[in-house]
Amino acid sequence: MAKRTRVVIGGVDTHGRTHHAAVIDQHGRLLADAEFGAHTDGYRQLLRWLCRHGRLCSVGVEGTGTYGAGLTRFLLDHGVQVLEADRPNRKTRRQRGKSDPIDAEAAARAVLAGTATALPKRRDGIVEAIRVLRGARAGAIKARTAAVNQLKAMVITAPAVVREPLDGGSTARQVAACARLRPVPTQLADPVQATRAALRSVAVRILALEQEIKVADQRLGELVPKAAPRTLGLLAIGIEHAGQLLTTAGDNPDRLRGEAPSPTCAAPHRSRPPADEPSGTGCTAAVIATPTAPCTWPWWSACATARAPAPMSSGEPRKGCPSPRSSGA
Repeated sequence: MAKRTRVVIGGVDTHGRTHHAAVIDQHGRLLADAEFGAHTDGYRQLLRWLCRHGRLCSVGVEGTGTYGAGLTRFLLDHGVQVLEADRPNRKTRRQRGKSDPIDAEAAARAVLAGTATALPKRRDGIVEAIRVLRGARAGAIKARTAAVNQLKAMVITAPAVVREPLDGGSTARQVAACARLRPVPTQLADPVQATRAALRSVAVRILALEQEIKVADQRLGELVPKAAPRTLGLLAIGIEHAGQLLTTAGDNPDRLRGEAPSPTCAAPHRSRPPADEPSGTGCTAAVIATPTAPCTWPWWSACATARAPAPMSSGEPRKGCPSPRSSGA
């Protein structure tokens, strides 16, 4: 078959510095494999190399959201269909081994077999901007939490002359008070002065992180309403909720299909029936007309084995759900 009419499929195993590519035809024959640099010139060489073997149908890329994000964006900009390929399963790795050429070939074969069908996120619009800003904000919040915990631990073990003025205050007051400390630079050999210097350093870090979080909130407050104005109009949906939904869906939400819901977007699983739906749980709330306080016992399967109590008169106190010991007996 002539190269100009032969349909080929590519597969790429991505890494931080280099990408290894493999190309197969529509019958599954391996035609070639090669390694390219993980930069724009390398992406261009990889695409030309794939097209030299025939009419390029699609390319399976491992790690479209990590090391392969740049290559995925480049191929999509040039009109190439890109599918997200998972890493080879354990059976394939045991039979054929683990190497870059094998992984690249496996990615191409996954596209040919139809097992790689997921479309990658484009990462070229406002949703990508929201994602990176939310990532910076999450990192600042995590660092602030660690700094606050460190500050509280240092206050507990500080000398009495430093600790006593800081006891009993809220976290914000402790941070503000520690930021106002003025240690003597020439007396850092003294534990009191060293502790004041350390507390001031951590407090200044906390204040800087709080300012960083505030700036991130302002930026997200401008971008999220532009990307999802109707979503923000829903009840109990704020900037954080809408930003998470946008980040999960990506800039091309049409890639999502009617399959199992995403763990991030799925509604919480209802682990117990509501009080107005009587069932065979044995709880008093499902038997009597007026429900009691909700049962907080987690073992619902064991609770189902307990015998339902008989309705009581209005003058007698109602009992709650059985205790774990009585139900397990």
